[in-house]
Amino acid sequence: MIMENITTMSGFLLMGFSDNRELQILQALLFLVTYLVGSAGNFIIITITTLDPQLKSPMYYFLKHLSILDLSSLSVTVPQYVDSSLARSGYISYEQCMLQIFFFTCFAWDEMAILTVMSYDRYVAVCLPLHYEVIMSPRKCTWALAAVWLSGGVSGTLYTASTLSIRFCGDRIIHQFFCDVPQVLKLSCSNDYLLTIGVANILSAVAFACFIGIVISYVHIFSTVLRMPSAESRYKVFSTCLPHLFVVSLFLSTSTFAYLNPTADSPTALEFLFSILYTVLPPTINPVIYSLRNETIKSVVRKLLSSTKFTV
Repeated sequence: MIMENITTMSGFLLMGFSDNRELQILQALLFLVTYLVGSAGNFIIITITTLDPQLKSPMYYFLKHLSILDLSSLSVTVPQYVDSSLARSGYISYEQCMLQIFFFTCFAWDEMAILTVMSYDRYVAVCLPLHYEVIMSPRKCTWALAAVWLSGGVSGTLYTASTLSIRFCGDRIIHQFFCDVPQVLKLSCSNDYLLTIGVANILSAVAFACFIGIVISYVHIFSTVLRMPSAESRYKVFSTCLPHLFVVSLFLSTSTFAYLNPTADSPTALEFLFSILYTVLPPTINPVIYSLRNETIKSVVRKLLSSTKFTV
């Protein structure tokens, strides 16, 4: 019924990954479990970095905000998909779609910006340790975070405003589990989408500059680490830097593939996989990556669990 009436609706139909009802339910349950696991992990990181006095350095301050972004990013796309899949509708209103585009773009850009700031923080900590407290003072960290959140708001506003100018026609079917901009642009009736592409190119250029900054930071970090005489010191640096580098690589590689790859009328399973890899997987596994490789966080979590057991 929805497929027959979608042309008369003001919203869109999210096709997701399968038309099979059993598979839709299975996918919805998997997404729900992923969302709950990712939300719990990020909430734990936010809680311990807020309450524990050992985790008050700039690195954990930025990590807390990364977890806030990850939790927010998951909440933008996954619950709506789970709800529509279980309700067997797939329908999303025009307003919901535009809001989803705004918040997803905002949080994705914020994530790129904060990963850049975190790489600079690691560069200063490893390469300029004597000047760390001056360069990464609380006031400068606050200004850096303010710039991160502001830049996300600006990018989300520009991207969404350009998308609002697009006129849609035909079947409003989006072959994704959320309002993915490349799929939305395919529904344009004319050249209205050129403004959106222009905004996307500008944001991509700035994102590439951030990527270059991250690469430069890690080139300096690794060249400094390899000159360290102590194996324990090298391990300590790698335990904090390698998780961050892995997160950056995963986020950039999958999102670049998803947005540079031409959208097809019937997306392949690989394209769906990459959409999950850059939208759902990074915010879910970030807490696991940082906690597994960070001895301080692991000790704080163990202390928290032991105190909870003692209280019970």
